[in-house]
Amino acid sequence: MPELPEVEALAAFLRERVVGHAVARVDVLAISALKTYDPPVTALGGLTVTGATRHGKFLDLDVDGIHLVIHLARAGWLRWRDEVPTRPARPGGKNPLALRVHLDDGSGFDLTEAGTKKGLAVYVVRDPNDVPGVATLGPDPLDESFTADRLREIVAGKRTQIKGLLRDQSVIAGIGNAYSDEVLHVAKMSPFKIAATLTDDDVATLHEAIVATLRDAVDRSRGLEAQDLKGEKKTGLRVHGRKGQECPVCGDTIREVSFADSALQYCPTCQTGGKPLADRRLSRLLK
Repeated sequence: MPELPEVEALAAFLRERVVGHAVARVDVLAISALKTYDPPVTALGGLTVTGATRHGKFLDLDVDGIHLVIHLARAGWLRWRDEVPTRPARPGGKNPLALRVHLDDGSGFDLTEAGTKKGLAVYVVRDPNDVPGVATLGPDPLDESFTADRLREIVAGKRTQIKGLLRDQSVIAGIGNAYSDEVLHVAKMSPFKIAATLTDDDVATLHEAIVATLRDAVDRSRGLEAQDLKGEKKTGLRVHGRKGQECPVCGDTIREVSFADSALQYCPTCQTGGKPLADRRLSRLLK
C-alpha cells in the first residue's frame, strides 16, 4: 500500500509533468472506483492542471479549481505514460486499468489496481475536504505543527496499542502498516505497547522516529520515476516484510504477528526485550 513517502513522491513527480497541461479527457473503466458524480468527471476536460499535492495518503490534482483526488488503497498504483494509446482502453489484465487521464500533449497516466479486493477510490470535487477521508485526517507528521508536545496530546489517555494508533488516519495522517513497523523499530518500542503508558521520554523518542523515518523515506524517493517507487520502498525497509531475516541493528531474527488481513514485523531484541509476541489476535506477550 502506498503510504506518505510514496504519495509525496508521486505528487512531486506529477508536479513536474502535468502542471501547466490541460486535461484532454478522462476514461473511467472501473465505475466502482469513481466515488462522486458532481462535478462529473467530464468537467475536467479542457481545464488546466495547476497543482499536485498530498493529504495524508490521498493524492490531489488541482485542475483549475476542480480537484481530482485519488486514494490508491492497498493495491492501486499510478503508471505514467509519455504517450497514451489512442485506441480505447480495455478493462482486465494482470493489473486492471481503472482510470486513464489524457493530457493535451499526448502524455498522461493510468490508475491500475491488482487483486480481487478493490479499494482504489477516485473523487472529483470542488474542495478536497469534500472527500470524507480527507476531511477527517489527523495532523500531518511532516508538518511543522506536528511536535513532540502535539504527539503527547494525541497519545494521552489512549488505551490503544501504539501500532494501531499510528495507523489510524484520523489520529496521524499518512502512516500505514509498513512505516508503522519501521517507526516502532527505530523507536525500539513494542507494537503492542499501550499509547497511554508512554512516558515523556517515550513520546520524544517516538516523535523523533516518526519524523526521521518518514523524511528519510521521502528523501530516498525524491526524483524517482513513478515506476521505481515501489522498489525503493521495499529496499529501504528494515523490518517490514522481512520475516526470518536478520535485524540490521542487532542481528536477531525478525518475527511476524499475523492477523486476518495483515501482518506486522518486529525485532524481539530491539523492541520487546527479547520476548516473542503472541502470533494471534489477543495481541499480548507470550508468558
